[in-house]
Amino acid sequence: MKRIAQGIAAAAVAALALACMDTTGPSSQSALALTQAFASLPAGFTLTTNSFAANENVGDAFMPGMHRGPGGGDHSGLDRVDGHGMMGGLGPDFIGGIGFGRGFGHGPFGGLTLRGTCAFNSSSGRVECTDTRGNLTIVSSASYKTAAGTVQSAPDSTTDAVNIQTAVTGTVTRRDSAVSTVNHSSNRTVAGLASSSTQRTVNGAARGEESTSGKTDSGIVFTATRLVGDTTTGLVIPIVSGKPTYPTAGKVIRQMKATVTLAGGSPTTKERREVITYDGTETATLVITTDGTTKTCKIPLPRGEPSCS
Repeated sequence: MKRIAQGIAAAAVAALALACMDTTGPSSQSALALTQAFASLPAGFTLTTNSFAANENVGDAFMPGMHRGPGGGDHSGLDRVDGHGMMGGLGPDFIGGIGFGRGFGHGPFGGLTLRGTCAFNSSSGRVECTDTRGNLTIVSSASYKTAAGTVQSAPDSTTDAVNIQTAVTGTVTRRDSAVSTVNHSSNRTVAGLASSSTQRTVNGAARGEESTSGKTDSGIVFTATRLVGDTTTGLVIPIVSGKPTYPTAGKVIRQMKATVTLAGGSPTTKERREVITYDGTETATLVITTDGTTKTCKIPLPRGEPSCS
């Protein structure tokens, strides 16, 4: 599991965007092929802990689309905060979409679960698990501790802090025979889970990489990579009786980068970065940078949609 944390620390990725482009020549065709790269996440990335909208499906590997012109629209919903929005959606824990609940297993960031066959390792002090989804292997582990720092072999009503580390590796094959290799990892710590706690604090990071080769729907041979990075720092969520609550402090940085190379052409890359800042008010600030162009948005809390200037 040390390798997982090291991989996260070494990750440096940026985010993607859509651009106006002409459609003459392989390079501009590569740019057009990117228009579908960012409406989804790399295959299997939802099996890690991250800020994107929860989805237990493994997901589909990226397939460049070549039948869309500049006037066709991107249909990616990148300005909406829901399952079709902000680069894969924003998880409900981050916008007050989880109902009130105290104690482990309840309320925002309380649903910390492991997959597969698990066993407690007394040497590491962690519950270690292995699972498979299709051709993907998920290796995860969790550390459970009381507020006094006592290590636990399983969570109970006294559990206050949980650290979960996950690695997802393997291949995904689309129905059209395009093959993707994926390598993802995440590391998240949630404190304040004890029933007596009045707030929860979340810190975490995730990284993902998907490398795909195949043919476009027009029969053109391509290679593509998608990189995704996600960091949550100092996120504080008050636990208030009788109503859902949203973060009042902290920051989330989400980044994506996509590169496509069509046969006979040069690599084309698009990037996007989203920074969400919580300042204790009923509005979070969202700053979106798309290929160097920045706009600032406001997200009403809870469960609002951004208004951008």
